[in-house]
Amino acid sequence: MGPRDAQLLAVLLVLGLCALAGGEKPSPCQCSRLSPQKRKNCGFPGITSDQCFDKGCCFDSRVAGVPWCFEPLPKQESEQCVMEVSARRDCGYRGISPEECASRNCCFSNLIFEVPWCFYPKSVEDCHY
Repeated sequence: MGPRDAQLLAVLLVLGLCALAGGEKPSPCQCSRLSPQKRKNCGFPGITSDQCFDKGCCFDSRVAGVPWCFEPLPKQESEQCVMEVSARRDCGYRGISPEECASRNCCFSNLIFEVPWCFYPKSVEDCHY
């Protein structure tokens, strides 16, 4: 095997490892709590649910006219905290610390401005694939 073959083998090995590591199936809440109108396409026409989940995306074919394979909501520390920003209900006050928010048994995420950073959790009973 020559140097060129070794380079090709190395590239194929890296691509294979990336494919294996890339797709962690999102949680049910990351998928079912996203409004169909806000879905961002993550697949291609004819993609299967297994192929979609392998990419780390959500799959739901029950709504026509929107992507069936779509990007999940961001992961949170707790499943109860996974929700669209518009679903957040304020549980604190402006400038609340993560510790004070946690003492209220609420969720904290300060990644988006102009929305509540400390917000009430939601039951995970409504989450499904």
